[in-house]
This record gives sequence, structure tokens and C-alpha cells, in this order.
Amino acid sequence: MKIGFIGLGIMGKPMARNLMKAGHELYVYDILPAPVAELAAEGATAVASPAEAAAQGDMVITMVPNGPQVKDAVMGPNGVLEGAKPGQLIVDMSSIAPTAAQEVYAACQAKGVRFLDAPVSGGEPGAINAKLSIMVGGDKADFDEAYDVLMVMGASAVYCGKSGAGNTTKLANQIIVALNIAAVSEAFMLAVKAGVDPQTVFEAIRGGMAGSHVMEAKLPMMMDANFKPGFKIDLHIKDLNNAIEAAHAVGAPLPLTVQVQEMMENLHFSGQGQCDHSGIALFYEKLAGETIHQEK
Repeated sequence: MKIGFIGLGIMGKPMARNLMKAGHELYVYDILPAPVAELAAEGATAVASPAEAAAQGDMVITMVPNGPQVKDAVMGPNGVLEGAKPGQLIVDMSSIAPTAAQEVYAACQAKGVRFLDAPVSGGEPGAINAKLSIMVGGDKADFDEAYDVLMVMGASAVYCGKSGAGNTTKLANQIIVALNIAAVSEAFMLAVKAGVDPQTVFEAIRGGMAGSHVMEAKLPMMMDANFKPGFKIDLHIKDLNNAIEAAHAVGAPLPLTVQVQEMMENLHFSGQGQCDHSGIALFYEKLAGETIHQEK
């Protein structure tokens, strides 16, 4: 299949690579020339705009930072809708507010173009290894059509409901991940301050009710003081802001989410927003005057 792919950042570039490995013909665009040139050297075709990506592709995938960038890429000057063909399917895999996804969906419908919101979870490792969890909102028939392409990039793709449902599901995911990282940070700071080896605590609790994928992935980073980003704090701030906005719109209380969002904001203004979100541990380390990382 010919696929226009827009957005070649930490997540988008490996996702595009996996589509190429599966034999799809990619037409790639990014506002930065370097990743476009990199993928072009690997066999993709570089294009000059999202409109050109849409004109060349049978399907279009967008993977950009937030709602304003999605709107610009799809609805803006030289955007996807300027090059899209009637009935063409656009799949936005960015993480944006549900209301933004619904706005883009409506604009696409008005142009006779189909649109799915299909945000992902799994971070850079999931993108590289094609192990992403993909949550999809829109029309069920469009999901069924896109399923095989989505599964080239992911370990699962689940239809969540009407337009915006994919991003609502992703926001729920991001709340759970953020609160889980904060809970791991808090618990292991307690262990360190009490003089108990964090690796021993990890081994003791990982097989019980407290065990989680988040702890398995993020605690080793905390114990190694390795905060190289797989998913940046600044991006998680964006997701929690979208979650809080969505919650205000429907009257859902998010008191714990607000607390963790404030921790992340503190880290952002301390110059640590580009750290991996496991860096929530740094907030606790500043408060406690101690590190979860222990020299052996």
C-alpha cells in the first residue's frame, strides 16, 4: 500500500520504518529535514508537504505532538485535506484531546474524507519493536479497513468507539501510567530512606499485587539514574493537561492526576522536562534529599 506518513519524531520514525519493512511504499514529511532525509535514504519518498503526502498515498498517517499540530497538518495550508482524494482514510496516531479529534473528524467528513483517531501507548521501545497498544476512535468500518496496517506497528489495536474515543482511552492510559510512576517513586523513596535496598524490595514485591508493567519498565531506570527519554515528561504534561481539560468538560474528578501533573510541571521548570517520565522520581529525590539510585 502507498502510505503518506507525516511526523517523524521519536515515535513516528520507527513506526514508519516498520511499515517500510512490511513492504508498504511510504511518502514521508516532517517539518525537520533530517529524519525525512534519513528515511529517504532507506527507501521512502520525501515529499514537500502533508498535501503532497496525501496526494501520493492511498492512506495517510499523522504522528505529531498535539492537537494544534494535527489541525495544522490536516486542515491547514498545504494540509492533508488539500491533497486528499474522496473517500481517503486519514489515521491520526498522535495523542490529542478528544474534542480536537472530533473537530478534525468533522472537517474530514465535510470534505468526503474518512478519519480515525488512533493514539498509541508503548513509548519509543514499543514503536521500535512494533509492540504498541493502539486505541482507535471513529467509524468501525474504517477501523476494520485500517486494522492490518495498524498491526504492522502494534501488538494490539482495539476499537474503542465513536470519534474521540481513542483519545479518551489514551488519556485514561496516561493517567494510570503517571500515577503508577509516582507511586513507584514514592514507595521506593520510602525504602531508601528506611535503609532497605531498593533492588531487594523490587524482587520481593514484583510478583504480587503491586507488580506492574510500569514498575518493571521504569524502576530499573530510577535505580540506574538513567532518565534518557523513551517518553518525555513534557509530553506527559501535555497528555495530563488534555486529560484534565476533558475531565472538566464531562464533570469527572481527577484530584490525583492534578497532583502528579503539578510534580511534572515542577520538573519542567527545573529544566528536566526532556527527561523520561520515570524522572518523576527526581521530584521525590529533591524533596527527600536522597536518591533511589544507590552506589554499590
